[in-house]
Amino acid sequence: MKSAILIIDVQSILFDPVPRPFDADRVVERINRVTSWGRTNDVAVIYVQHELAGSEIEFGSIGWQLQAGLKVEEGDEFIRKTTPDSFLRTDLETLLKQHGVEHLIVCGYASEFCVDTTVRRAAGLGYSVELVSDAHTTHDKPHASAEQVRTHHNATLPNISSFGVKISSLTTQELVSSK
Repeated sequence: MKSAILIIDVQSILFDPVPRPFDADRVVERINRVTSWGRTNDVAVIYVQHELAGSEIEFGSIGWQLQAGLKVEEGDEFIRKTTPDSFLRTDLETLLKQHGVEHLIVCGYASEFCVDTTVRRAAGLGYSVELVSDAHTTHDKPHASAEQVRTHHNATLPNISSFGVKISSLTTQELVSSK
């Protein structure tokens, strides 16, 4: 089964200002480990970047740029989006079909918004999904810490079976040593 890695919204404006997302530096390190493993195993690497005209995350702005710690290489692909859904009004599905992808490996920001929405949409479109449990993050919320939000999504998304495809959650180490 052909796979692709989606790195969602790991952008300067979301990762660099204080307060930073939970576990931010280690999340970036783990994403780099996942993408390095992917490139070695002929897995497509796709960076998804959110944008909003007239804001600090406007296309091309400093805030819109990928977080400086990410290791981007020639051959990596890029998708621009304007909603939490990486598929909505983007070329993501077309790109995945061009690569013959049936399975997605998902990392990034924000666990409860763009990561969650993209995982659910991917499953609804028939893609099996592996959520890298220690390579997605968010900021603390009034009702829950970012760590609690991440833990919640790692536990609940794999329990969704109604899409007819498997959603699983595994650590970076489990991913890179299992295949």
